[in-house]
Amino acid sequence: MIRDIGYMTILKTAPGTSVQDQGRMEFGAFGVPRAGIMDQRSFDWVNHLLKNKKTAAVLEILQPGLKIQFDTPTLICLAGAKATVNLNGESIPSFGLVQIRADDLIEIGAFDKGAVFYIGIKNGFQTEQVMSSRSWFAGITNVGFANKGDQIPYFTTQEVPAFTASKVRYDFAWQSQKVIEVYPGPEWKLLDKKTQELIESEEFTISELKNRMAIQLLELLPNELPQMATAPVFPGTVQLTSGGKIIILMKDGQVTGGYPRILHLMDESLAILAQKNSRDKIRFKLKWLI
Repeated sequence: MIRDIGYMTILKTAPGTSVQDQGRMEFGAFGVPRAGIMDQRSFDWVNHLLKNKKTAAVLEILQPGLKIQFDTPTLICLAGAKATVNLNGESIPSFGLVQIRADDLIEIGAFDKGAVFYIGIKNGFQTEQVMSSRSWFAGITNVGFANKGDQIPYFTTQEVPAFTASKVRYDFAWQSQKVIEVYPGPEWKLLDKKTQELIESEEFTISELKNRMAIQLLELLPNELPQMATAPVFPGTVQLTSGGKIIILMKDGQVTGGYPRILHLMDESLAILAQKNSRDKIRFKLKWLI
C-alpha cells in the first residue's frame, strides 16, 4: 500500500463542513467539549466498509453545496443523508464505496432525506491530532469548519475493492424514525406526574435552532422545577429551562449547565436526532436502566 500524502481540496462549501472522529473523551473536567461525529451509525458504517480503524476521521457535511477535488487516488465511502451526488459530473448513489482517481471531483447537492452527510476515506483523514482527536472545534483546533481553498490530507492508495457479487445496501428508513429512546435524567423525578406523562405521550417539533451544539424543540413545557447549581452535562443531555424550553445537547455542547437535566439520549438516539430537519416531529420513549 502506498502511504504518500494526498490532499482533498475544498472548492466550494456551505457552512458546517468539518473533519470529525469519535471526539475527545477524557477532557470534560478541563472544560473541553467532546466534539466528534453527530451520527455514530453512519460513521461506523463508512469505516466498516473501508476496513478502517473504528476511530478513523471522516468529513461531516451539515448542508448541501460541497464541491471537493482529490489530487491522488484513494477509496472513499458515502453515507448519512440521502443526497444528490455527482462524480465528475455524473450522478452516483449517495452511499457505499467509490473508487477515486487523481483529480476526481465530487459534488454534494440537495439532501432528499436526512440532515448530515458523511465522506469516509481509506485510513481516515490525516488532520492534526489535538488531545487524542482529529475532530475540529474552534478554539481547540486551528480551524472549526472548512472554507474554500482548504486542503485536507489523506494517505493515497491504489487499492481497488475486491469484486463480490453481493451489493451493499444502506437503509435510510431509520432516519425517519419518530420515536427517540431516552433515559430519565438526574432531575426527572422532580417533575410532577402530569408533566412526566406529557413528555412520554406528546409529539415534539424540531425548531430552527439546530446545530452541532444543541437542538431546541418548539413546544414549551411549563414547569415549576427549582433552580439548581451548575452540574455536569454531556452530549445527549436534555435540559428544561424555567421558561419551558427543551434543549438537547449535541456533540459540541458545553460540559456544565444550570438547567435541570430531565432526560438523556445515548449515541443511537443522537444519530436519529442528528438526521432530523427543522419541523420534523419526534416522540420520547422512556427506558429505565436495570
